[in-house]
Amino acid sequence: MNYNSTRNSSVEKSSKFAIANGISQEGGLFVPCDIPKLSLKQLESMATASYKNIAKTVLSLFLTDFTKEEIENCVNSAYTSKKFESDEIAPIHKLSGTASVLELWHGPTCAFKDMALQILPHLMMTSAKTVLDNKEIVILVATSGDTGKAALEGFKDVDGTSIMVFYPEDGVSKVQKLQMNTQEGKNVSVCGINGNFDHAQSGVKAIFTDPEMREALDKNNMIFSSANSINWGRLVPQVVYYVASYCRLIKNGDIKAGDKVNFVVPTGNFGNILAGYYAMQMGVPVNKLICASNSNNVLTDFISSGTYDKNRKFFTTVSPSMDILISSNLERLIYELCGKDDKTVAGLMKELSENGKYTVSDDVKNKINEVFVGGCCSDEETLETISNTFKKFNYLCDTHTAVAVKVYEDYYKKTGDLTKTVIVSTASPYKFAGDVLSAIAPSAVAEDEFAVIDILENATGTKAPAQLKELKNKEVRFKMTCEKEDMQKVVLEGLKIN
Repeated sequence: MNYNSTRNSSVEKSSKFAIANGISQEGGLFVPCDIPKLSLKQLESMATASYKNIAKTVLSLFLTDFTKEEIENCVNSAYTSKKFESDEIAPIHKLSGTASVLELWHGPTCAFKDMALQILPHLMMTSAKTVLDNKEIVILVATSGDTGKAALEGFKDVDGTSIMVFYPEDGVSKVQKLQMNTQEGKNVSVCGINGNFDHAQSGVKAIFTDPEMREALDKNNMIFSSANSINWGRLVPQVVYYVASYCRLIKNGDIKAGDKVNFVVPTGNFGNILAGYYAMQMGVPVNKLICASNSNNVLTDFISSGTYDKNRKFFTTVSPSMDILISSNLERLIYELCGKDDKTVAGLMKELSENGKYTVSDDVKNKINEVFVGGCCSDEETLETISNTFKKFNYLCDTHTAVAVKVYEDYYKKTGDLTKTVIVSTASPYKFAGDVLSAIAPSAVAEDEFAVIDILENATGTKAPAQLKELKNKEVRFKMTCEKEDMQKVVLEGLKIN
């Protein structure tokens, strides 16, 4: 299995090359030349398999230049009971007759990014041994909150790497900021920027594709790579949990092999839901992929109109990991749906860069609407959903999962669709404890974020993850901020390159 670039389909590289380099030289994203298939018989046979074994099966189909031993080592090193709360890795909680919640936040940083970022360092270093000639890998990350901490935790003290994370200074929760700025490790660096996530993401992409930056790193025996979902090594482990959740529904008796399911995914950068699309292309029977957005509803509008337009007001919301107006992974979907026409994709991305918007063809729009449904909700509706879900089901969800719950409720009321549905839960409610508490107990008063966590525990009878409570006693190591225009300078100074 080789990989093309979305902007130059003549590029054909191995999965190890794609993972080690992160992004194609002209700025395109690596995508598999063909999608491997899973039969219904295979899905049924995996119903009782462990998460690790399902991961080994899926990854081996996509990463064919990895040996069996390499795949096993990567999976066994990532998904351990020391890092995840149980061997289940991604447990499913039944919410109602039609809906279940897939909890992806039982890893070390309490967010779904752990599902990929605990294995990415192993995939990357395995790849580097083959394709990078012992160069030091410099991981650059733009984060809207969760990717940063998960990447820092995954790459800390990994030999042959250094990692630099940029986040919007006023665009993450207090807990998310503390998680990043207290990060341990000799090879890590964190910097806030005076801007939003899109500024951080655009800045990182510009650094990746700058010839002078690449030359400067090359002279110092270094190479850039990415831990964002633009890296195929981030995206392919996410395909695993869609396959695994379908198998779990079979095991639990909720469906039979061949029954279709819906997935409702809160997403801003489109990577999480795109992984569901790839799982569908592999053979997982999917009825609808329901894309849930907050007030930054650029994806909702795109799915309904076919026009992607980031020229709109940017909202800072209670679900900050979705405060995004440039959804990088949408490029991969468009490439697949327009017949892998790299010229069309390159043209659309050029329009986005120059004009802030583009419109896909009617054919592509129709293909999108066959599978995808878009919906969005306001902060007020998000908080109301947290309260109602706890009262009705005794289930506490975070501010991102609540967006998905609300969008699913709206979809169900509109369509009456009784298809079994999996709501993808992306973070522990305690990562956003202040807003969650305001929904559960609006009159509660707390001195700081840690008092909020204590009150939320008492009010709900739930337990906060120990790693979040322990932040209270950790040293703040990183206090740097910069202007978005100065990110390149910060990178060079951090790497001690003149």
